[in-house]
Amino acid sequence: MSGATPEKGNFMRLLYGLLTAFLIVTLWGCEAPPPPEKRGETPGGVSGSRPEVSGAALRIAMVTDAGGIDDKSFNASSWAGLTRAHEEFQFAMKPVFIESREQSDYETNLTDLALKGNHLIFAVGYLTEDALKKVAPRFPDVKFAIIDGNAPDLPNCLALKFREQEGCFLAGYLAGKMSRTKKIAYVGGMEGALMKRFEVGYIAGARTAEPGIQVQVKYIGNWTDMPKGKDLAILLMSQGVDILFAAAGKGGEGVLRAVNERGPGFYAIGVDADQDYMFPGRVLTSMMKRVDNAVYETVADLYRGKWKPGERVLGIREGGLSLSPMKYTRKDVPPKVLEEIEKLTRMIAEGKLIVPTNDEELAKFVAPKI
Repeated sequence: MSGATPEKGNFMRLLYGLLTAFLIVTLWGCEAPPPPEKRGETPGGVSGSRPEVSGAALRIAMVTDAGGIDDKSFNASSWAGLTRAHEEFQFAMKPVFIESREQSDYETNLTDLALKGNHLIFAVGYLTEDALKKVAPRFPDVKFAIIDGNAPDLPNCLALKFREQEGCFLAGYLAGKMSRTKKIAYVGGMEGALMKRFEVGYIAGARTAEPGIQVQVKYIGNWTDMPKGKDLAILLMSQGVDILFAAAGKGGEGVLRAVNERGPGFYAIGVDADQDYMFPGRVLTSMMKRVDNAVYETVADLYRGKWKPGERVLGIREGGLSLSPMKYTRKDVPPKVLEEIEKLTRMIAEGKLIVPTNDEELAKFVAPKI
């Protein structure tokens, strides 16, 4: 005989029903989520179906090379173009950058900025090529623009390149005409096809100005070693060199400093940005590589919904290269030399003067009649 009362039985049935309902709701809520492709994501949690974004909602970022944002040259010029775009288009979010201290940082930095929701990321320098090849395919909704390097053949990638030899030719011509000793120098950062264009263009211009001129070539081996740049410049000047073209990122600042300390009778030539202000009167001119304009135009295209992948190459004709206005030294340059530089600039822009890009082309180069 059971000792349970009717009231107790009713209570147990009610408790059982509540427990059953609780379990059903809990299990239903724990149903496995749909696979990534059903959530609009690609494997790895990266969005694969974000709508195209343009206008003020854009978020833009940049990964520097090892020279850093304050190199007063390549990276600084890139950042100037990005900040100019922000000031004009008034993006809701300010642009950001990450500095890379060494080559192994590139992939991490590009990935980090992509994961943080940026719509366009600039990879500064050809050394970012390998990292971009790994990162860009993983983020199909993020646009990437590499400066000076080759971009992956993807619809979200753009390569911004320059015919540096054209601007360097003008710098070399000016150096050849202004040198008292007829001994000048080129101090580069790291050897490679890109910097060879700088070197060869400079030599071709110098030989056009002065066929018998001596051009010494030295490389620092990196983009950051200012002390080494300074030591090389001191050595070269002790050997009779009186004009030195520094195309070495932050390392080039060491060259400029050495020339400034040496004083009158010696000139440096700056690179990428207008570096004449750094040592007024001692920087003869700067070979301006308008990375700032290239970055600005790329942002403007995306802002207006006109993004195009592929490759864009800029030279003198496109306004991508020029000598600085020479605010502090123009008075030192004979008017005839300035006129000749203007004529050479037109010849290059019109395709009448093709500047060599490597040693083989330099060996065959015939100086034009001016």
